[in-house]
Amino acid sequence: MIQIVGWDIGGANVKAARLETGNGEKSNLLVVSQPFEIWREKNRLPEVLRGMYSGIACGCAPQAMALTMTAELSDVFTTKREGVLFILESIQSSFPDIPSYALSLSGEFVLLSDARARPLDFAATNWLASAQWIAGQFPNCLLMDVGSTTTDILPILDGKIHVLGRTDPERLSSGELVFTGVLRTNLSAIVQSVPVAGRNCRVASEYFAISGDVHLILGNLRPQDYTCSTPDGCPPSVDSARRRLARLVCADIEMLSPGEIDEMAKYIGERQLCQIRDGLSQVLSRLPRLRKYPVLVVGAGAFLGTAAATSLNLEILNLQREMQREEPAVSPCMAVAHLLAQHMKDGSS
Repeated sequence: MIQIVGWDIGGANVKAARLETGNGEKSNLLVVSQPFEIWREKNRLPEVLRGMYSGIACGCAPQAMALTMTAELSDVFTTKREGVLFILESIQSSFPDIPSYALSLSGEFVLLSDARARPLDFAATNWLASAQWIAGQFPNCLLMDVGSTTTDILPILDGKIHVLGRTDPERLSSGELVFTGVLRTNLSAIVQSVPVAGRNCRVASEYFAISGDVHLILGNLRPQDYTCSTPDGCPPSVDSARRRLARLVCADIEMLSPGEIDEMAKYIGERQLCQIRDGLSQVLSRLPRLRKYPVLVVGAGAFLGTAAATSLNLEILNLQREMQREEPAVSPCMAVAHLLAQHMKDGSS
């Protein structure tokens, strides 16, 4: 059996997967996630990594670890180079006795010691892990991953990833990265105004409310799904979400009724759906052939991706049902673990 631990180190969450596979037996997979806002206390990252690892170690060390990341974009780092090097060092110092590899933007695994010589090749690679793994399972599809902060729209044709961009700026330009997510998006990045009592009211560009508040009010998320900090530090309840949302128009719950606030939430949810649909349409305009293939929608905001794809009359494929598995349909930490395990198997064959 090959045992791999895969990591996806983001700016607001750290995710890990322990994979056991080989000998023709069914793979065993354990995925864990922990909120961690790296911009608040970056030096605690090694402590967080070791704590998460202890929860999935199962008493024996894995043969190797695989790494993807997006936390390098955090403004706690002066440059992405600095962020990547910090993350590489955090893994190496936390697990010095376990061979660890980073996935590069070209899709290769590189020892962390070698990755340090070219850090920008390893920035923002989690989307690539997911796409490469799915391409091996479904050679013709469109993968949509709607996460807490961003949405990835990844075309896969003939078993290859047909993206225009690899870096974040390139992907933003191509529509393959839409910087909107189901939890952490500032609402002033979704709307500039909202209808209130029959009038179009401009919104405040303050950090009063986020997309998680909208989807909590709309019933798309449960309080336990709201895994990031709330803007006001209050619990993620519908009542507190309404209080936060009222402030978007510089009002409060004494000035607006619950019904008026809920109408605001509906409107913002529709506008966010349009953001995702616009990115999807941009990708399809370049690759119209994709329209005849299914869309695989994953992530915490899969309901948004499903709605966007359905509005364009695209077929939705239920990934978990198709693969007959109960674990998360696809997550970068899981995907990168599978990819490294396959890489090790191919290297030993």
